[in-house]
Amino acid sequence: MRIVIVAETFLPAVNGVTHSVQKMLEHFAARGDEVLVIAPSGAGATEEPIGGRTVRVHRLPAVPLAGYGTVRVALGGVARVRNILADFAPDIIHLASPFELGWRATRAAEQLGIPVVAVYQTDVPGYAARYGVPFLTNWAWQRVQNIHEGAARTLAPSTAAVNQLQGHGIPRVQLWRRGVDTGRFHPGRRDEELRTRLAPGGERLIGYVGRLAAEKQVEDLRVLADIENTRLVIIGDGPLRSTLEETLPNAVFTGFLGGGELATAVASLDLFVHPGELETFCQTIQEAMASGVPVVATGKGGPVDLVDVSRTGWLYRPGDLDQLRRQVVDLIGDDAKRLAFAEAAFEGVQGRTWPVLCELLIQHYEEVLLEHALLRL
Repeated sequence: MRIVIVAETFLPAVNGVTHSVQKMLEHFAARGDEVLVIAPSGAGATEEPIGGRTVRVHRLPAVPLAGYGTVRVALGGVARVRNILADFAPDIIHLASPFELGWRATRAAEQLGIPVVAVYQTDVPGYAARYGVPFLTNWAWQRVQNIHEGAARTLAPSTAAVNQLQGHGIPRVQLWRRGVDTGRFHPGRRDEELRTRLAPGGERLIGYVGRLAAEKQVEDLRVLADIENTRLVIIGDGPLRSTLEETLPNAVFTGFLGGGELATAVASLDLFVHPGELETFCQTIQEAMASGVPVVATGKGGPVDLVDVSRTGWLYRPGDLDQLRRQVVDLIGDDAKRLAFAEAAFEGVQGRTWPVLCELLIQHYEEVLLEHALLRL
């Protein structure tokens, strides 16, 4: 199969979208598919090493997003994208979390008669409200609708995301979850030496992993800061790091961790907490569960599908920080319950590997290509 992946964000940026694309590229390469990635930053076509394999990447010139320099917005019009697509002549186009570049790719694909699969992964309209520009929410939803209405199929990562899109009148939406690397994220990576460094007094470790940005609501963890015999561990980096260090002066801030270092840190936690309300999926919850770490998360969006309440963790009402604290105290203070939840969390994600999920993605491609061929008869 000849596949073009249009990625709104890509390496060297590290986030959920980039991670998913990397896993797809590894799977497609193993299948022998011909793949081209179109992404922001730089200029022209290159061959780049990704996951131990060489991948063709066409970089478009880009500018940093105001207030969030790690996110870059690609420049250039529909014609430029159309020319790249026409030269490669793909069977199908995959839009990874499309918004600006994805909108141009949708228009170009329509002109060329190439079917599109669009993967909804980022709640951009929700981000607009969180970043203090709620007047852009309606415009952002109009852009999302324009993109996904032009797709032969939209894939959403959770039932909440499916319902959200269907509620805005977007057709042809189906569920496609995310995989987790159960070899990398595993309870066997728990490191007692690391735990001692993070908590010399033997405190229980309550951890968060992710960007330190407004949409993640990490500041909500302040209600956990004074729980006896615990230490907050904040793994990640972002524009709000210095502010959060002031808000949570007794927490350990590790900065960005990747690879085996991240997997070891996650497995060494006693409890994972995620307060963000704008998660369409929340990959870090799956990674914590695969590491044998129970979860407390907000009961909204992607976490609702991932956390089996009273078995693998707890979900609290969005905004109810008193309930968040009670649920954390419930698990952190009861070793037997926490270990039972941890075992159930580990078992709950076995079988959700990336190869399984990528083969399901290939099935979606094949169905779309068949539908496209029938329409042309």
